[in-house]
Amino acid sequence: MLKYILRRVLQMIPVFLGVTMLLFILRAPGVLPGDPVRMITGDRAISDALYQQVVEENALDQPLWKQYTIYLGNLLQGDLGRSFQKSRNVTEIFADKFPNTLRLAIAAIIIEIFIGVGAGLISALRRYSFSDVFVTLTTSVLVSVPVFWLGMLLQMLFGIKMKEWTGGTFFLPISQMSSNQFPDWVHLILPAFTLASVSSAYVARIMRSQMLEVMGQDYIRTAQAKGLTAAGVTRKHALKNALIPVVTFVGIDFGVMMSGAILTETIFSWPGVGREIFLAIGQRDWPVVMGGVIIIVIAVMAINLLIDISYAFLDPRIRYGGAAE
Repeated sequence: MLKYILRRVLQMIPVFLGVTMLLFILRAPGVLPGDPVRMITGDRAISDALYQQVVEENALDQPLWKQYTIYLGNLLQGDLGRSFQKSRNVTEIFADKFPNTLRLAIAAIIIEIFIGVGAGLISALRRYSFSDVFVTLTTSVLVSVPVFWLGMLLQMLFGIKMKEWTGGTFFLPISQMSSNQFPDWVHLILPAFTLASVSSAYVARIMRSQMLEVMGQDYIRTAQAKGLTAAGVTRKHALKNALIPVVTFVGIDFGVMMSGAILTETIFSWPGVGREIFLAIGQRDWPVVMGGVIIIVIAVMAINLLIDISYAFLDPRIRYGGAAE
């Protein structure tokens, strides 16, 4: 197991270097429109002396490979650079935003697991019943709905129309993370359901197909022939094996959510990583964009590693290391 983990960590290094190199090339002068110095100083008029000073302070007069080496050295020390627009360290900016994204991602992933796994399990165990048809139709609709449209629909329905229908007695907040009118957890409801909606539909579909496949295996029929109850067969033999693809999808999806759901956070004005990256792209604030993407890559790689390790616990037949590889 340790050998496998070490090998996976070593495999992450070229991926990490490749991402940082690509981002740095995109930032280079002439690749994308805009003068890097003007991005740093803003639109105000500056003298030639000040222009040259900014160039030297940011090593813009150095060859691209040397600029990348300097940036990589700072990155390995935890320095993501300094925001052009906010004049703050990028590390500090995302240290403030990341807990907000983590909070939203955890709420969404809990909803995704409970609704997706539950719906898929019911659909598989009651095949061709009304429940199965309902789950199939609902998931088909959800995977076809754009997230931004669903978010705005929920805002209009539960935040505006519900307030009109109930005379202001019951409605949900449609933006921000906190207010004096509602507890903080209430602000999570609409963005978390929006973020989890499409993923829940995919989880339900994967769970249904995997359960149907597993229930047709020989060892399931053997367990049934031994007189085990349907609940016992499902819980002890079928569920764990069916969960392996689901765990893979949920884990990757959690990594995506941790990276910041740009559309969801923007629609609900949620002050997280995704919204910060969105604003930085519009402002051409490259240090923030690059720092945010790097944080995303690290989060996704770490979660993927945890997913692979979890396979051995879900299915004892899976072993890491040795001749089986």
